[in-house]
Amino acid sequence: MKTVPSFWRTWPGACAIALLAVLLFFLLTEHRAHFFGFLPYGFLLICPFMHFFMHKGHGSHDGDAEAENKGDSGSSGGHQH
Repeated sequence: MKTVPSFWRTWPGACAIALLAVLLFFLLTEHRAHFFGFLPYGFLLICPFMHFFMHKGHGSHDGDAEAENKGDSGSSGGHQH
């Protein structure tokens, strides 16, 4: 049975990679001022998304954490707000 190579390993895929590399180069060189102007705001926008996705949304906050920590004296009580 003949295996089909990935698109990125074919001739059209190599051309697509080259085209994307050229586009990225010109995008970064021509719009560098816009990119660096947005960078501080980008870091501020990333913070809430990182908090949400790294904590996996915190669930529903309906007391599940209290049920998991029942019997715990509270000395290492886990993540609390």
